[in-house]
Parts: sequence; structure tokens; C-alpha cells
Amino acid sequence: MPDIFYQGSLGSSVVHLLLVFGVGLTLPYWVRPEDNRHRAFLLTITFLLAVRYIWWRGTDTLAPAGLTMDMLASWSLYALEVLAMIGSISSFMIMSRIRLRSAEADEHAGWWGDKEPRVAILIATYNEELDILERSIVGARSLRHTNKEVIVLDDSRRDWLRDYCAEQGVRYMRRPDNKGSKAGNINHALDRLAEEAVPPDFVAVLDADFVPHRGFLSRTLALFHDPKIGLVQTPQHFFNADPIQHNLGIASSYPDEQRFFFDQMQPSRDGWGMAICCGTSSIARWSALRELGGLPTESVTEDFLLTLALQERGLQTAYLAEPLTEGLAPEGLQEYVTQRARWCLGLMQIARSRLGPFGKNNLRFRDRWGVADSVLFWMTSFTFRLAVIVYPLLYWFFNIVVVDAQLTDVLVYFGMFFIWSIMVYRAIMPGLLMPVLHDVTQLIGAVPITRAAFTGLFRPKGHPFSVTAKGGDRSKVVVQWSLMAPFLILLILTVVGLSLGIFLDGFAYNDAGDGKWVVIFWTIYNVVVLSITVLACIELPRRESHIADMPDRGAFITDGDIRRQWISSLSIDQARLRGKIYPVGTEGTLRLKDVGDVPVRVTTLTPDGNIVELLPNAAQREALMIRFYAEGAAPGTGRAQFWSVLAGLSRRLSAGGHH
Repeated sequence: MPDIFYQGSLGSSVVHLLLVFGVGLTLPYWVRPEDNRHRAFLLTITFLLAVRYIWWRGTDTLAPAGLTMDMLASWSLYALEVLAMIGSISSFMIMSRIRLRSAEADEHAGWWGDKEPRVAILIATYNEELDILERSIVGARSLRHTNKEVIVLDDSRRDWLRDYCAEQGVRYMRRPDNKGSKAGNINHALDRLAEEAVPPDFVAVLDADFVPHRGFLSRTLALFHDPKIGLVQTPQHFFNADPIQHNLGIASSYPDEQRFFFDQMQPSRDGWGMAICCGTSSIARWSALRELGGLPTESVTEDFLLTLALQERGLQTAYLAEPLTEGLAPEGLQEYVTQRARWCLGLMQIARSRLGPFGKNNLRFRDRWGVADSVLFWMTSFTFRLAVIVYPLLYWFFNIVVVDAQLTDVLVYFGMFFIWSIMVYRAIMPGLLMPVLHDVTQLIGAVPITRAAFTGLFRPKGHPFSVTAKGGDRSKVVVQWSLMAPFLILLILTVVGLSLGIFLDGFAYNDAGDGKWVVIFWTIYNVVVLSITVLACIELPRRESHIADMPDRGAFITDGDIRRQWISSLSIDQARLRGKIYPVGTEGTLRLKDVGDVPVRVTTLTPDGNIVELLPNAAQREALMIRFYAEGAAPGTGRAQFWSVLAGLSRRLSAGGHH
């Protein structure tokens, strides 16, 4: 046995960690993530280890009281850590329950009998291009539910869109102003529908870049068998990689950042009866919306506020965790960060509104808790993430001891909590979180989100609604210097500080004692996180991102000759074929399943075949869109693949800014 196990307290500490790790490895073999008793048991232990850790931090690691920089730094970091831990503990409590409603939707399918409920599908649009809008319109038209009306709400008053809607046989609606932004646009449509002889029974809302799967309405309507359900929300999935996945080269091996919220947190919130509306991909009872007078407009996140307004009247938001829509994630890092800062700002506006956790309203305690939990997340997670990067620099450059701890104690108190948390998350949501990448996704938006949190809390009114730009030219490498700059500076300072401490005796402070090893490990971890964050700020070109990469068979027909070929990739505009090689310019047809014979022209020779340009007619183009976006399972990956993630990051690091 290695000597380390006989070296007193250090050996004992390592044994503690190995014990926790060993028990954690057994969890997937007996834990059922859908069993609330299992979840509650595991997360109660996590809660106790968290309290044990934070108690130790407060009683054993802080600088002595006094007017010193050590005290100021030490106590301020601890205060931030306590607030972040309170947020984590709140999330442990929420995740101790889960409710999955697919069986309920099966049981109550078609509860309405012979008379299908009438559904208005509202597609809210502001500045999107036709190639984005046509997917959503075609998908909405192709829904299996027949008693429906698709209504495009144009807040930019574009004549070309009015004409396109007329061609597609869908209703077009515009208003004279843009008051109230997206919520105002939807409310204008609700008011016009209320004036009609036969208003709808339900109203579904889709963002302009979201395409419903063909069963979206039939599955969600099933849950309205319960008269207490005022709204049903479904998850958002994305058919393109978000900018962090794409820029790090891990789109196929690491889930998009929103999977945790939609696949884990929302079903857990539903387990407590406090799932929230997220705007797009939702459907609401018409009578409930009219009772409210439409969507509330006091926040730029009107969707969450709608949930609270319904709850105040005794109507629930149900969550159906099935992939029933898919949309376009922000492709640029600036848009990605702006979107999250807007969500944060909206949450703070809600916290300060009448329906906030301390407002005079009829909300239940758990609904107030649900808002407070979201506020804690936005206010503490990102601020603490920045602090974790900055505070070690105080030691390296100014000899300020932020955490005065023995390595053995850090292993026993923090190490046990950290490893147990990872093992529990691995058991109840396998393949969803990887610590370093999770920190990168939080860090990349930390500065604007922290700014939005405090701005919204202290000055909640008067902020314009910022539309998230989608699409656009993504053909070049773009370095987001404004986003990268703070992380690049912090990375340089961290590396310099660590180097000074290692190579120059004058900076080799020993005031932290054994705790210096803690600072060294902490600093090295920060170097890794900051390096990946800087890399993520180099935006790589994107190819046609709305593409099928699953191999399929098709027939290439030219001059009466029919050749079966493998289709290795397929988009609306082109296909890559493996098989017989044809000269550039060859014309023919490509026989595609569920689409028909599509005219094609060979444009490029490849080592194993050709790339052909597709020239579909209008009906074939629609069939291709339905095949890509409106049918099948969720796009993207739902689980992290550790070795594939490492391989992707390695390729990106070796390639630098080149693609």
C-alpha cells in the first residue's frame, strides 16, 4: 500500500475522499432518478456536507477580525461563498423532487372527444429573415392537430412577409406601434381574437425561429384535462450548436448549456408545482389569458411573470418534458451573452414587482420561494464565479491570505462535499455537467450578467427589450475582443502570479503555510478555466448548420441510370453522396425518402463521391423542412462524452484561432 496512507492526517484525508468516491461509483447501480425518495436521500446528504463545509469555512479559515486587508479579502469572499451556497442548497431542495408527465399525456390523449379544441398558434416576429421564418410557418402548418389557425405577428410591418403568409395560407397580423415589445405584440393579437365570433380555446406561442414537431399540440393539449392547468410549457431544443459548444469544437460531445434547466430543473420545479413558462413552445388556456387581460408587461421576461399571474389565480403551469419543438440558438457569443443578461434583468424586475417574493399578493410560499431561488442564482452564481478567479491574485501579488486552511482540512471538508456533489449529479442527471466546462459557461457571461443583476434590482424600470439576433453571416473567424479582454488579462495575471511565486524567492510567501498548496491548486484550476474561456471567445466559421448528418440511402438518377448511394450529409440546399463519381455539371435527380425525386446538379468532386446542389420545388422544400425539423427526436446531444470532449478541446487548442 502506498506510503501516503500511513502519513497521519494527509493519509486519513485521502481515505475519506476515496470512501466518498467509492460510494459515489455505486450510485448509478441502485439510484432511480425518477424516484423522489432516492433523490431526497442523496440531496439531503449533499445538503449536510454543504452545511458542514460552510461552517468549517466560517469557523476555521477566516482571517482574524481587525482593520486589515486580510480580513477584508477573507471575509468578503466568505460572504459571497455563503450566498452562493444558499442558492445551491435551494436548488438541492428543488431537485429533491421530479414530476414527469408523459404517462399522463398518454392516458388523457384526446380527452376532448370528437370536437377538437380550437387553437391559435401565434408566431411572434420582429426582424427575422425569410429562411428562418419559413421553417416555423411550414412546421406550424404541418401540425397533426387540424382545428388550428397559424397567425404570424409582424412587429416590423414588412410587406414581403404579408405576401408570403398569403401564399402559405396563414394569417398575417401587424399593429401600428411596437409598444410593450414582444408581450405587447402578442397582447394586440389576443385583443383582435377576442373581437371574433368564435375565439380560440387555447393559444400556443412560438418564437419566430422555433419549429414545432408534428405532435406538439396533441401532446400538450392532453394535459389540459385538468381544469387547474392554465398553461403547459415544453422544453426548448436547438438544431444548431450554441457558440460555446461550437467555438470549443464539442458540439457533438457536450450538451448545450440549457439542458440542465429544461431537462432537470423544470421537471423538478413541476414536482413542487412551480414550473415556469419560458415563452416559446408553450400553450395556454384562452380563458386564463383573457382573465389576466393578456401577458403582463412589467418585465422583459414576461413569460415567468405570466406563470406567477396565473398562479395567483390558482392556475398551474404544467411541464411536459418531451422534445416537441426545436429552434435556433444564438450563434454569436455577443448575442448569447446579451440574451442571458436580459433574462437576468427580467428576473430582477419580477423580484421588485408586485408578484415578487416579498410583494403583497396571493402567491403561495413555494411560488415566492421559486422566484427567490431564481434571483439567488442570477445574483450569486456569476458574482462568485468572478471572485473565485480574482481572489487568488491577492495572495500572489500582495501576500493577502484569503483562505487560511490546512491542505488536509480542505480535502476533508471541501473535497468530500465536491466529490459527493459530482457523484450525485452523475447519478440523477448522467452526462449533463462537467465541472470545468460548467465554470466556463458561467464565467463567459459573468460580467454583463452581474451588471444586469444589480442594475435590475436597484433600477428595475426603463430598460428596453433587446431582441436576440439570429442567423447572419458566420463565414469568418471573429475574435470577440471586448468579451475576451477581461479573461485574457486575468489569465496573464494568474500565470504571472503563479510564476513569480514559483521562481522568485521574494514572492514565495509562506504566510499561508500549508494552505499555499491550496492556493497553487486553485490557481492552476483557474488557468485551465480562463484558457478555455479565452478560446471560446474566438468565433469559428459555421457551415450550413441546419443539417442532417445521419447516413441515409438515396438513388441518384441520371440519363436512365439509377445508382444507389450513401447520403453522408443533407441540407435544404445540398447533399454529399458516396459512391460513383460524376463529372461536375452532371444533372439528374436524387430520390429521397418522404420527399421524392429532387432535381440536382453536381458541383464538387470528393475522394469518395460528389457534392450535389439540390433544386427542390416548393412542395419538396417543405417536405425537406418537415423532415429536418418537425419529426424525430431531440436534436443535439443530451449527454457529455468525457473522452470526446477532451479530444475536441485538444483539437481546438492545437488549432488556435484556425478552423
